[in-house]
Amino acid sequence: MDRWVLLDQKRAEWRKDPVLFAREVLLFEPDDWQIDVLNDLATSPKVSVRSGQGVGKTGVEAVALLWFLTCFPFARVVATAPTRQQLHDILWAEVSKWLSKSVLLRKILKWTKTRVYVVKQDERWFAVARTATKPENMQGFHEDNMLFICDEASGIADIIMEAILGTLTGDNNKLLMCGNPTKTSGVFYDSFHANRTMYKCHKVSARESKRTNKENIQFLIDKYGEGSNVVRVRVDGEFPLADDDVFITLTIAENAVYVEKAFSGGISFGVDVARFGSDKTVIALKQGNVVTLPVVRHGQDTMRTVGDIVVLYKDILAKRPQYRGNIVVNIDDAGLGGGVTDRLREVKREQGLSRMEINAVNAGSSARNDNYDEEKYENLGALLWGNLRDALGNGELSFPSDSELMAQLSTRKYGITSKGKIALEKKDDMKKRGLPSPDRADAVALALHMAEAGRLITR
Repeated sequence: MDRWVLLDQKRAEWRKDPVLFAREVLLFEPDDWQIDVLNDLATSPKVSVRSGQGVGKTGVEAVALLWFLTCFPFARVVATAPTRQQLHDILWAEVSKWLSKSVLLRKILKWTKTRVYVVKQDERWFAVARTATKPENMQGFHEDNMLFICDEASGIADIIMEAILGTLTGDNNKLLMCGNPTKTSGVFYDSFHANRTMYKCHKVSARESKRTNKENIQFLIDKYGEGSNVVRVRVDGEFPLADDDVFITLTIAENAVYVEKAFSGGISFGVDVARFGSDKTVIALKQGNVVTLPVVRHGQDTMRTVGDIVVLYKDILAKRPQYRGNIVVNIDDAGLGGGVTDRLREVKREQGLSRMEINAVNAGSSARNDNYDEEKYENLGALLWGNLRDALGNGELSFPSDSELMAQLSTRKYGITSKGKIALEKKDDMKKRGLPSPDRADAVALALHMAEAGRLITR
């Protein structure tokens, strides 16, 4: 029998059975929940999966993409995610991995950095990677056989999801949404609630997955509590609960993971110096709207902290020769931070670091400022966190996906003083609740600050 006739016969079989396709073509052995998802996708137009981290959702997305593209004539598959890193470095790389494992697919499919297409059919029969940044990225696709795959679906804006839903009008048009359930609103949330009857819904806990690191799970439970939102979202695949007394909700904090920003604005450091015990010294680096944590370490060596700052400062100037502004270094000046400030000023003079602007910040000082209502916050520390909350709520910052940073941002409580001012929960009180010092979050809040309390870096 001709091999192409045989392939067509197998395609008809795989079309109805994506699990068989995964095993025979990709040598992919799915977990039980992945089998359920793939079977539902074969028979249903909309499938939604909420999960903890590390359970294998990217793998099942890659299998779904290659199954649909291979088995349906003139198929179009659109894979999307909130950020380029999530889409290209994670999902699209996973597609490449499983395609390369298949002797058959290497012959009939061609992989590129943005497209996978059937050989000699590149104009009509393909899968494409499109970042979920503009509704028009999701429009203009019309075929009888079409699949949209939305990775980290909680982070995709409703206007973009609505564009996707509006495109699904063909006879065999399908939608697969997967992700950590970080938001209690939006299309992904509604797929498990108000619109549940329209979807085949799945929940996958990291506790039950054979793919996850159980030591990391226990670490999160021990550090943030069994019922915390961090454990709910990142371990159990549950949507976060509303905490009326939490200053920054997990939903607001997690939004920053899905914000994609180009460099625009100034450069600043936030330096939170460890004081004792399990506390960590953290340096947050803000370049335009993008925040990273290049230094997170145990220890109270102030000279090493100064050295870290100087190395980062010189590295940035070397990598961004076009940047002409100052680099602002905001240091928590209480306790050991005072030693860092003093020594850094000496090094600045000794080495002629003329573009380094050093600010000693005392979080316990007054929050009075010409641009802010002086009655709003109890002290400067509360104002810094207020600025951070505003920036997150306005979509002005982009963060790494860091479990500890998200936990620290979303577990600190607040109250109202007898004078009507906002007061953050004291760190000693957080420790009584079994929580660590919010060193990562403090460093990020400091990175947004300038010498004039409350003014954001916009230069």
